Amino acid sequence: MTENKPAAVRARFCPSPTGTPHVGLIRTALFNWAFARHNGGKLVFRIEDTDASRDSEESYTALLDALQWLGIDWDEGPGVGGEYGPYRQSERADIYRDVAAKLLEAGELYEAFSTGEEAAQRRKDAGQDPQLGYDNYDRDLTEEQKQAFRAEGREPVLRLRMPDEDLSWNDLVRGEIEFKAGTIPDPVLVRGNGAPLYTLTNPVDDALMRITHVLRGEDLLPSTPRQIALYRALQRVGVAEFVPEFGHMPYVMGEGNKKLSKRDPQSNLFNYRDRGFIPEGLLNYLALLGWSIADDRDIFTVDELIEAFEITKVSANPARFDLKKAESINGNHVRTLSHDDFVARVTPYLVDAGVLPAQAPEDQQAKLAAIAPLVQERVAVLSEACDLLRFLFVDEAEFAPEEAAATKALGPDSEPALRAAIEALEGLSTWAAADIEQALKDALVEGLGLKPRKAFTPVRVAVTGRTVSPPLYESMELLGRDVSLGRLRRALPGN
Repeated sequence: MTENKPAAVRARFCPSPTGTPHVGLIRTALFNWAFARHNGGKLVFRIEDTDASRDSEESYTALLDALQWLGIDWDEGPGVGGEYGPYRQSERADIYRDVAAKLLEAGELYEAFSTGEEAAQRRKDAGQDPQLGYDNYDRDLTEEQKQAFRAEGREPVLRLRMPDEDLSWNDLVRGEIEFKAGTIPDPVLVRGNGAPLYTLTNPVDDALMRITHVLRGEDLLPSTPRQIALYRALQRVGVAEFVPEFGHMPYVMGEGNKKLSKRDPQSNLFNYRDRGFIPEGLLNYLALLGWSIADDRDIFTVDELIEAFEITKVSANPARFDLKKAESINGNHVRTLSHDDFVARVTPYLVDAGVLPAQAPEDQQAKLAAIAPLVQERVAVLSEACDLLRFLFVDEAEFAPEEAAATKALGPDSEPALRAAIEALEGLSTWAAADIEQALKDALVEGLGLKPRKAFTPVRVAVTGRTVSPPLYESMELLGRDVSLGRLRRALPGN
């Protein structure tokens, strides 16, 4: 059969707008996007929204939001257009009806009236496992038999006549795959009420949109023989010009080596945005779920991903989502941001957490700009900056050390260190980080003979409210003499 395949790659991402975008779905989008960009091709974004009971505009909007936040763009689809639209299946009903009619007229589809119970009973009567499914009984019904079923009020579904030969393909991820003839029952493509199913709409859209490569999750691999058979039927009726290449990407596993479900909170993409993952970091990590840029390298930019991405290098083995590794990789990308960019990205998290007002005054903006480089080195996700920075901006009347930190560091044993710190700092003529550091070391380490941890932890907790904070001396410089000394005095036992 002659194939007229486009010279350029045409990949697609075609989700159903149900629920919240999850990491497995976005990994699929990322790999298709990287594949298209690497090969100088096009990415088609198509919405499979024919299930009115499950699809929603809210989910559709969330999909757009997720892709736009991550910077995954498309060449054809919603908001962009293209010559093969419309790109929402709910707007393509006439197309499916026409194609189904062509296939039925050509004998590629046939009317089937059997119920699932009847097919199961026939399997049992033949000594076969009813789990084998439909038995292709209706393939050769006579017109009289069809009329008799219609007289009973039955409406036929339309089934694809599967070929009587083995079906195989060279999977771009998994290599040669073969399904033996007779192992795939004739699938339903159109319901009895005339509504097309995914089994029809997905391959028809791929054919009409001239998709050259279908890269999708391995859960869809069992449907591939049916799709290949339908592509060939579509070729015979002049709808398809070629059969695309297939690649089936590995499952993303969650805790306990279970497939990461879209209902699992760990899979919700927006949870990562809410926690302060940045697109560069999250895309880097998602790319590692089944692919690597090199055996000894985990950190790379989006441009480097596109430059290096080969679909044949994707692993067939399941990939496990490791949150700690994701955070570590994100932290690496946070540290590569310019300081101004970091401030711009972290500010909305500080506002949402009530650390800063929506319109911060100039003195607070200056404090943030000064402390930002020090915090940037310490956070894996942007939201971690909120607790680290709260002490700098809180109203003094509301400041109090965290209870756990105070219990640990501000007991009776802390009084000598706190009094020595206050005395040393009161004598400073200039309030600068280097002077503060020297004064505290002289008073606490040299003067009292304390180990650094024992010496500075009470001071840190008294001043910042936490055992973990930005660098102590720079923090105290930014707080100022009066605030810093006031907090140290209030932290003395008995106050």
